Order: sequence, then C-alpha cells, then structure tokens
Amino acid sequence: MKYTDYYAALGVARGASADEIRKAYRRLAQKYHPDVSKEPGAEAKFKEVAEAYQTLKDPEKRAAYDALGSRPQGEEFRPPPEWARRHAGAGAGSAQFSFDEADFADLFSRFGARTGPQPGEDFEVPVEISIEDAFRGTTLSLSLSMPEYDAAGHVRRLPHAVKARIAPGAVDGQRLRLPGKGGKGVHGGRDGDLYLDITLKPHRLFRASGHDLYLDLPLAPWEAALGATVEIPTPSGPVSLKIPAGTGAARKLRLAGRGLPKPQGGAGDLIAVAQIVVPGEVSERERELYRQLAEKSEFNPRRHFAAEGA
Repeated sequence: MKYTDYYAALGVARGASADEIRKAYRRLAQKYHPDVSKEPGAEAKFKEVAEAYQTLKDPEKRAAYDALGSRPQGEEFRPPPEWARRHAGAGAGSAQFSFDEADFADLFSRFGARTGPQPGEDFEVPVEISIEDAFRGTTLSLSLSMPEYDAAGHVRRLPHAVKARIAPGAVDGQRLRLPGKGGKGVHGGRDGDLYLDITLKPHRLFRASGHDLYLDLPLAPWEAALGATVEIPTPSGPVSLKIPAGTGAARKLRLAGRGLPKPQGGAGDLIAVAQIVVPGEVSERERELYRQLAEKSEFNPRRHFAAEGA
C-alpha cells in the first residue's frame, strides 16, 4: 500500500481545524472540478482532493489516519496489526481484507464498516451561474461521479445525474443543500446530501454584492455638469435614470429594488457608479468650445492643493 498525504493534497497543516479543512476543500474543488475547470489534470486533482476531504472531515477517520503517522508521499508501507485491530474493525481488520492489494481510498471507505444501517456520504460540488440565472432562477443538469459502497464496503465510482433547481436570488457564496442526492446509504441507511457551493460568473456590466448589483455608469462631462436623463441596463430590462447636475466621479446613484430578488420578498438595489469619460478625439469645433470654457470657467479642481491660509 502506498502512503497518501491527505493534508498535503488539501494544502493544510496536520493540525488544521475542521473549518480550515473545509475551506481548503471548497477552494480546491472549485478550482479543479471537471465541470468547470480548464486546468490540466483537473479531474485527477479533483479526485485526490475529494478523497482527502472525505477522510479528514470525519473525526473518527481522521483520528485513524493520523494514527498512521506521517510518511513521504507514495512510500510503500503496511499498517501495523495493532492499528488494524484498533481502528479498522470489521472492515480493514477482517481476514478478507488485503493491505497489499488495497489503496488508501479503499482502506478508508471500509474503515469502521458495520452491519447496521450506515448513512451515505455528503458531497460538495462547486457550481457557477450567471447573474441572469441568479435573477430569474435556473435548473442545472449536473453529471457527477460519486463513490458508492456495497454491503461489504467495496467502493466504485458511478456516474450520477442530478437536476438542481436554483431559485431566483441566489448569491455568491451561497450553499444549497439537496437532501438525499449524495452518496447511497448502506444496509438501509439514508442517502447522503449534496451541497452546491454557488459562485456567480463575472459579468461584463454588473458586479454583485449580496443581493445588490453595481454598475459603472459612463457620463460625458456635460452630462455630469448639467444633469441628464440616461438609459441604463438592469437584469429586468433598461430603465431611465436621472443624473443630478454636478454629479462627480464615483458618485453612487441608487435604484431601489432593481438588484437580485430576496428569498423573503423584495429585492436588492442597483447602484450606478458615475464614471466621467472624456472624449478621446474631438473635432476642431469641439476643441474651440473647450478652449472657451477653459477661459471663462473659474472652476479649479485642485483648489484643495493650496496650503491653508495661502
């Protein structure tokens, strides 16, 4: 049997807390999940990360793993007899189990096997949705590969198709629970749950913060100075927004209820952030008008540079 360093797989210290292990898994699962990752070797890396998490998230399995000690990755070894008697019980400690033929995934899938009902394992999967999907709601069709165990504790990976309905108003970082959609239970145990860790895809116009949406709003200098009514996009369609005269750069103009829906009713806001945009090219007539404005205007944007009392 070859040693597998589960802590190294997750990039955490051996003394990491359960919360640190969970956060490391979520980050790596999102990075390497085959459904969303374009990283080379993503599928193999995702399986390695998932295997490590399934052991280290369970206090009993983690204690058994820690009892094996720390070894170089891939080193051949055989757990001592006292470890098998103390930790593996009717699974890896039975006469039918061969340490020579098993790997770590098989070892810890059998760990603590019992004849009574055993619940299926819970799994977490990162999913990305668009802001439009978050606004209207969507149904995802997921093709997953999940380990399933037979009554003897043997493990095999099977394709698992899941349809998941995401209600309107999903936000970045939300964790959606799908009861009974995880690993299959053994000996009549309940099926585990599937958790979807939701992230919102980058959008060309909007940025999400909770249920609020932010939009950079380009304004011409005369629109900002004189005021104007402009049309801006929202997830539900374009609306008119009144720009007050004298609007400065970075000023936030709020449209109440134009953000993402909230689960209990209502919606977040859409915040348009003013950006003053100067024309890159101007005609000779426009250039002359700018010169006249410069000669007539008493506005000094750098007045605050002057020393007090000067």
